[in-house]
Amino acid sequence: MPLPLSRVPSTGEAVPEELAPTAGARRRWWFALVAVVLLAQMAVAMITTAVEQTPTIDEPVYAGTAVVYLEQHSLRYNPEHPPLGKLIIASGLAFADARLDPAFDGDQTQLGRHVLYEAGNDPGRLLLLARLPVVVLTLLFGLVVLAFARELTGPVGGLVALALYTFSPDLIAHGSLATLDVPAAGFLLTSVWLLWRARRRPALCLPLAGLALGAALATKMSTLAAVPVLLLLAALSVWDVHRKRDLPLARLLGLAAAMVVLAVAVVWAAYLAVDPRLHWEAPPHLPARALVDWLPLPEPYRDGMRVQFGFEDQVWGGFLFGTHYLGSLWYYLPAALLVKTPLGMLVLWLAGAVVLVSVPRLRPAAPYLLVPTAVLLAAAMTGSRDLGVRYAIFAPMFLAVAAAGVVAVRRRWAHIATALLVAFVASSSLWTFPYYLPYANEAFGGPAKTHLRLHDSNVDWGQDLGRLADRLKQRYPGERIWLVYKGSGLPAHYGIDAADPLTTPPDEVRGLLVVSHSAAAKANDQLAALIDTSTPIDEVGHSIAIYRRP
Repeated sequence: MPLPLSRVPSTGEAVPEELAPTAGARRRWWFALVAVVLLAQMAVAMITTAVEQTPTIDEPVYAGTAVVYLEQHSLRYNPEHPPLGKLIIASGLAFADARLDPAFDGDQTQLGRHVLYEAGNDPGRLLLLARLPVVVLTLLFGLVVLAFARELTGPVGGLVALALYTFSPDLIAHGSLATLDVPAAGFLLTSVWLLWRARRRPALCLPLAGLALGAALATKMSTLAAVPVLLLLAALSVWDVHRKRDLPLARLLGLAAAMVVLAVAVVWAAYLAVDPRLHWEAPPHLPARALVDWLPLPEPYRDGMRVQFGFEDQVWGGFLFGTHYLGSLWYYLPAALLVKTPLGMLVLWLAGAVVLVSVPRLRPAAPYLLVPTAVLLAAAMTGSRDLGVRYAIFAPMFLAVAAAGVVAVRRRWAHIATALLVAFVASSSLWTFPYYLPYANEAFGGPAKTHLRLHDSNVDWGQDLGRLADRLKQRYPGERIWLVYKGSGLPAHYGIDAADPLTTPPDEVRGLLVVSHSAAAKANDQLAALIDTSTPIDEVGHSIAIYRRP
């Protein structure tokens, strides 16, 4: 007697009723297994880079400020960034037993050097403990990507999005550092996901979206550009719930207002967690911005915004496709993303965006994914600092979810193409291991050629000082070393005994000339002449070149 048939909801495939639960359970196990494997490989990549890399330029400032938070509960350092990201870093440093001279009175750059190298702490252990909370948070944001994409397109789409997220060289690179870019972007993505879910569960998700938005604002001030967009998305969700479920509009608007209040409350809570009495002395010479005073945010937050405005008023140097320039280029970030994003990922981003706006059942999600990305990118493109794709680190998060839309194309060729493109992304990411920071895709020559196109945090952020020390010991013991290093590490701590060639007559510079690629990109005439009259013999981590001068 044939068994009665049942249909599996996700596929519509007819299977015997007695076997249907087993088949569904098997699919869930496979889904969970693949998700765990993807997150595990990302964790291995991030922890490996966190262990091997020496301090990048910004990390000592954040780590030093976090130690001050723990030891002195003072807001006086690094006011240009709100406290939450540094409190996250401090959650790791709480296990470091870090020492800090109570009489220290230098600036924040000197603070970072003091905490890492001068106060008797172990720089490697301290930095790893500072990085691990960001690693964990980056993995948790991967779960948000998975859940968001799965809700839109099903389990296969969720895994496609998670694969793009976990194999993103930029997310691996910056998710393994004690910096603020990935946490801020991840909190924004979480808020947008909760706003999307608020279309079904407004009473729960709108307040949670406010908490996530507040966490983003309390981590990095650049996220303020997203606030108008998220408020519009909240209104869109409220209207959708009111129209489809006929819930009272006044109640829904009250939930949206609660979202705003909670976001502001999180910012206040971050400052009060550091200093409950909120002692604050404004830095001198802050630029005046009248509109800042109207914000219902703590005074140190508003003064931090003024510090950021002061940075934006300065003229910074940039480097793009071999040309060093002063000022900023409006197309810098799109060009840098083109270089530093895997080719398969670029194709899937574009295809997913097209599907989102063209497939009726996915179209409602397009504003939630594409509009925040476009607005944040436009805001970042107007900035005065062309220093890296980390200013657009939100793109591989939001667009990974958007790319999941390709599975909605019910064509065999589309599924095969998607699988091949994801495999291409994975191979490109694994190929660059463990040098994720200087990654460039194959069209631009790979990570070994990135320094010819970009500089600063795109390729050389000071991360390879330890690797340089090992290379010099292994291959060039006893040789005279001349070093031009761009970073926050202390060469002497790693056993590098080097002199500055820029303070010495050129004819006396003989031996090994070691130059960070970012320093070479902005070389003055003296350094350029030294490089031109030297022979390249080695490279470290795709970020530092070694030359020989006869």
